[in-house]
Amino acid sequence: MIFLRKSLKAWGTSAFRDVLKSEIEQMNTDVLHLQQGLSQSSVALDDNLDAIIISVSDETDCICVKAGIYYAGIIAGCSCADDPTPDNQTTEYCQVLLAIDKTTAETTVTLLQEQTG
Repeated sequence: MIFLRKSLKAWGTSAFRDVLKSEIEQMNTDVLHLQQGLSQSSVALDDNLDAIIISVSDETDCICVKAGIYYAGIIAGCSCADDPTPDNQTTEYCQVLLAIDKTTAETTVTLLQEQTG
């Protein structure tokens, strides 16, 4: 389970977007479903996530956030000396929808299929 407690605490303040961005960038690729969001590589990397808050909406029970995530992926080869596909990093991008429960801070993450980036 994911809990974005700092973001919920910052809700309604000018710091909300910065706090949320920081919490997202500390998550790992599994939690954000970034492996499934790959389009150019085969393995998502946890380091150097960059989140962009696209939109925020105040719903009855939750705070809904659409965020774009830039992250690195690699095309994993066989690691042989003559392997034609070296482990080059590629920048990947996907969008996720986060629903933060206003009472518990429990957060669900959904990978969005429509992507622009």
